[in-house]
Amino acid sequence: MLKVTKTPIVPDRVRRIEGSFSFIPHQFVTAGFFTSLNQHELLVYLLLVMVADRQGLSYYSQDKLCIMLRMSLDDFIAARNGLIEKSLIAFDGFLFQVLSLPDKVVTVASKPLTTQHDFDSRDPLTIRQLIQQSLQQANDKKAI
Repeated sequence: MLKVTKTPIVPDRVRRIEGSFSFIPHQFVTAGFFTSLNQHELLVYLLLVMVADRQGLSYYSQDKLCIMLRMSLDDFIAARNGLIEKSLIAFDGFLFQVLSLPDKVVTVASKPLTTQHDFDSRDPLTIRQLIQQSLQQANDKKAI
C-alpha cells in the first residue's frame, strides 16, 4: 500500500482551535448527513455549529441568525424545522442546541410552512407565544 505524506500547502496558516470551540464530525459527510440537507438547512446548521458553545447551545435569536444568513424568516423557520425533524438540532423557542449526530440519516419529506395553521402547529416559538398569551389572558381575567 502506498503511503501518502500530507504536508500543509501554507504551513504558517494551519488551523488551530483557539478561544471558542466548534467542530463538525467527519461522519457528517461520510454518513450522508451533508447531502441529506437542502441549501437553507445546511446554512442554518453550519452557522449554529459555529456559534454554539461546547454543549452545542446557542442563544442567538432567530432574527439575528436570519440577518447573518441573509435569509427570510419563513425560509429560516422551514430550515430550522427540517433540522429538528432530522434530529440534528433542538429548539425550545429561545435556545438552540446542535445535537450529536443520530445513528443514521433521518429522512423526512420537507413541508414548507405555508398557512397560519402550519405556523401555529409546527413552530415552537409560535406555540410558546400562544401559551404565554393564553396564560396572560387568564391572569387578566382573574385580576378583574
